[in-house]
Amino acid sequence: MSLMSEYIKKIEKEGWTVRRFEEELVNLIKKYNQIRNSYLLIYASAGDKPIDQKMIMQDDYYIIHDLLKDRPEKNLDVFLETLGGSGEVAEEIVGFLHGKFDTISFVIAGQAKSAGTIMALSGHEIFMTETGSLGPIDAQVKLGRSRISASDYVDWVEQKKMEADKNGKLNPFDALVIAQITPGELYGIVHGLEYAKDLVIDWIPKYKFKNWITTETRKIAVTDEMKRARAKEIADKLIERKTWRTHGRPIKINDLQELLKINRIEDDPQLSEVVFKIHTVMRFLFDRSMVFKIFATADEKIFRHFHPPIVQPAPGPGLTPQQADVVVIDHTCNNCGKMHKLYAKLKKEPKIDLDMKAQGRTPLPLNNLITCPCGAKIDLTPVRRDIEANLGKKMVF
Repeated sequence: MSLMSEYIKKIEKEGWTVRRFEEELVNLIKKYNQIRNSYLLIYASAGDKPIDQKMIMQDDYYIIHDLLKDRPEKNLDVFLETLGGSGEVAEEIVGFLHGKFDTISFVIAGQAKSAGTIMALSGHEIFMTETGSLGPIDAQVKLGRSRISASDYVDWVEQKKMEADKNGKLNPFDALVIAQITPGELYGIVHGLEYAKDLVIDWIPKYKFKNWITTETRKIAVTDEMKRARAKEIADKLIERKTWRTHGRPIKINDLQELLKINRIEDDPQLSEVVFKIHTVMRFLFDRSMVFKIFATADEKIFRHFHPPIVQPAPGPGLTPQQADVVVIDHTCNNCGKMHKLYAKLKKEPKIDLDMKAQGRTPLPLNNLITCPCGAKIDLTPVRRDIEANLGKKMVF
C-alpha cells in the first residue's frame, strides 16, 4: 500500500484530523533523530499556496534562530523544501547554522530551488531521494510586483540587445517593458546573479569539501586551490542556461552525482521510510489546511497559516448574487493579522460608496493593491479576477 493511501485510510477509518497529522510529524522527527543520531529541523513551505510569504524571507531567519539557539546538539539535519526567495536571508540562516552546529546536512525529498539550492550546497552532506530536486542557483530578484529569476531576466535583456542591433529597433512591447526598468535595477539583477554564484564558490570548499583530503583515483593531496576550482566548476554548471534551460528545471540526484557526491536516501531502507513518511505528512498538512510554512523539531513547532480573503456579494432583498451591485471583501494580512474591510462596486452608484463607508469599508483600489500598516504589500488581483468571473460582471471605479 502506498503511503498516501495509508494516510487516507487513517482519515477515513480513524478520523485523523489536522492536529493528528501535526502529532504524527513530531513522532516521525523523533524517529529520524534516533536513526541518524542527529537533530532534525523541518523548514518547508507549500509551493502552490498563492502567498508571497511562502518564499525564504527575513522572518524565517528569526524563527529558525529562536528554535535552535539554545539547542545543545552538535549535529543538525535540515529537511528543506522551498521554491527559493531571498539569497541574503539564505546566507544569514546558513551563517547561523554553521556557527551553532559542528556538522550540517540537508535532506531533500521535494523541491529545494534557487536560494534553497544555495542553502543545500552549504551542507557538509546532502541526502536526496529520487523524488527530490534542486534547481539552477541563480537568485530571485523583485521586479515590480513579481519575483523573477536573475538569469532569466539577464538572458532576456541580452536577447533584446541582439534583436535591437539586428533590426535597428525594439518592438513596442519590449521597449515599453525595458523603459520601466531603471539602470539601478538592472545593475542589481546582474549582481544578484553573481552574488548567488559567489556564495556557492565560498561555501562548497569550506563545508562540503571540508573532509576532502585526497583525490579518489590518483590519491594526491587536495589543496585549497583545487577545492575552490572544483567549487567554481560546480557553480558554473548549476548556473549554465544551456544545460538547464529554465529556472524551474528540476535537477535530480542522477544529474548531481556527476558534479558532487550526494547520499541516496533509498540506500538506507529504515531512513527512507521515515523520510518519505515525513514528506507525505507535510503534503497532507499543506493540502488539507491553511498551513503554508512549517518550522518543526522534535521539541517545538511553528506553523504559519494563510488567511484567504472572504468575499461575499451583497445583493438587495430578493436579488441573487449575480444581481449584486457591490461585493464586500474581508482580508486578513498574513504578515500581521490585521483585518482589511473592503468593497468593490459592480455598478456606478454613488450611494454604494456612502453605505459602504458608513460600514467602515474602503474601496478596492483600481490597481488591486493595498498596503498594510505593517508594511506588507497585498495584491488582490486574483480576488478581483475570481469575483468578475463568478458574477459575470466587471468592477467599476
